[in-house]
Amino acid sequence: MQFEKLGKLREVNIRKVWNHEQYDFSAWLSQEENIKELGDILGLSLIDIETEKFVGSYRCDILCKDEFTNKVVLIENQLDPTNHDHLGKIITYGSGLDASVIVWIVESARDEHASAIEWLNKHTDENISFFLIEVHAYQIGNSIPAPQFKIIEQPNDFAKNIKAITKGSVINESMSKRLEFWTLFNDVIDIRHKPFNKRKPSTDHWYSVAIGSSRCLISIELVNRENKIRISLSIPNDKSLYDELYKNKEEIEAQFPYKLIWYRLDNKKASYVSTYIDGLDFDKQSNYEELMNNVIDIVIAFRKTFKEYI
Repeated sequence: MQFEKLGKLREVNIRKVWNHEQYDFSAWLSQEENIKELGDILGLSLIDIETEKFVGSYRCDILCKDEFTNKVVLIENQLDPTNHDHLGKIITYGSGLDASVIVWIVESARDEHASAIEWLNKHTDENISFFLIEVHAYQIGNSIPAPQFKIIEQPNDFAKNIKAITKGSVINESMSKRLEFWTLFNDVIDIRHKPFNKRKPSTDHWYSVAIGSSRCLISIELVNRENKIRISLSIPNDKSLYDELYKNKEEIEAQFPYKLIWYRLDNKKASYVSTYIDGLDFDKQSNYEELMNNVIDIVIAFRKTFKEYI
């Protein structure tokens, strides 16, 4: 077999790509496609982007929110190796803005600062998360430089979740089985190259996925007693949205590749458009991979079909 000559991937000095943190890198990162890429890495859907947000007499680089949880996300950029000054800044800015997620993006991470972020994640609860991320740029030959984010430190969500759950409570068998299911489910999402953002595994029977609107979301529910998984477009408190969708019921069902059941639920605030998968059994897990892949396929179908109607 003959091969054409292959190019070599080489790293580019990021200062040649973005000369200035504020006017170049922060401006680039705040653009929709770039902040979305960062959000995908963090497992968040970042919205309400603000640059140069004041904290007292100081300014943080980027402030935004996670669309699904409404958590405040602080991003501090440093196109240099990490230093004590910026470590202090991320803590100061985070406390001043009541941030739940703090992201420190740097040229390179020194060992002592990576250890400090690891320590902060170990000694805070599930409501606070610290990320240390290196940004690099690469090119092949004379190609346009391609940026790449590399996570150096991030919270151990599983450990934090266990810590939160077990604080003053006891996990029963069903809770443990649900936590195991959602942890494995996140692994399958990773294998599928993250078609949507992951959520922290928990002992809850439900798992939610953002769809791009605050009016509704996609919910996945484990109904083990009926050996089913229910996947729904969940509309928490908006009958008008449900009615708008129902007017297009035939058109929606023609596009959606699964059977839909519509629940207006006049006596309740929430409404649902749902489909079901059979075969869930916490005690027989041999089909978990198949079930989880089916769930992911259905979530993707919900996002594709309903996004244009909401």
